[in-house]
Amino acid sequence: MWIKWISLICILILVGIGLASIYGGYRWQSNTDKLRAKLASGRRIIKPKIYDQKEIEGLPAPVQRFFRAVLKDGQPMVAAVKFAHQGQFNMSEKGTKWSPFTSTQLVITQRPGFDWDGRIQMAPGLKVFVHDTYVLGVATLHASLLGLITLADVRGTPEVAQGELMRFLAEAAWYPTALLSSQGVRWEAIDDTSARGTLTDGATTVSLIFCFNTEGLISSIHAAARYRTVGGDLVATPWEGRFWDYTVRNGIQIPLEGEVRWQPPEGSWPYWRGRITEINYEFASFLPLNLCVR
Repeated sequence: MWIKWISLICILILVGIGLASIYGGYRWQSNTDKLRAKLASGRRIIKPKIYDQKEIEGLPAPVQRFFRAVLKDGQPMVAAVKFAHQGQFNMSEKGTKWSPFTSTQLVITQRPGFDWDGRIQMAPGLKVFVHDTYVLGVATLHASLLGLITLADVRGTPEVAQGELMRFLAEAAWYPTALLSSQGVRWEAIDDTSARGTLTDGATTVSLIFCFNTEGLISSIHAAARYRTVGGDLVATPWEGRFWDYTVRNGIQIPLEGEVRWQPPEGSWPYWRGRITEINYEFASFLPLNLCVR
């Protein structure tokens, strides 16, 4: 008899988790739609609408090679992009505890902003939902078990805003027209294979060192300090991202795979490895995408 009772309890627990997951997913998606609508509300007109190679004259040599490699003269400017990823996320702050994830992301290039909506698989039927956002100059990192129980919620500070704008700048390898000077990025020469890019949005200014390979493509980006959460505190830590497996999509050469890592004094610590599985662009010279489509 006790075996039957234990079995019944287990079934009820599984049913409860399933129902909670459905409700949590619905509520989370509703919040995602609201976030993305707010992100889209801050859009600005893209000028110019078309890339002209004359724009890169006078930029550092490796930056000019980069734009010649990834863009063609007359390429429409990217106004927005939606893409999906899959990969692994390291859930340990010090060691390695890789968990699979899937995500979607919406990016608006002017005013710069994004929403990353991730699902990290912790166990069968058990997911952590994550919003990593930069919306109208305000940054948020919110993690929730099943979309119902908050595990982390960091938002509204200058340090978090700096980190998220830095992410926008780094990920512009996927929407490279946003790296043009006409779109607000200032370039400084370092050497023949690297340059510093700086972007300002409102009160927040960030800089990254971009390193380029022999083909002129971005191989990695580096920051002397980006804030990360350690034991509930924000700690400035060296940060690096790497890109590879370049291909042409909509006339733009972009990387399909990447890895991001912190580089604290005790050693390099990778925490995100992923691949783009789908990407859709909205260009400034064409009709817009339905940006709230799931």
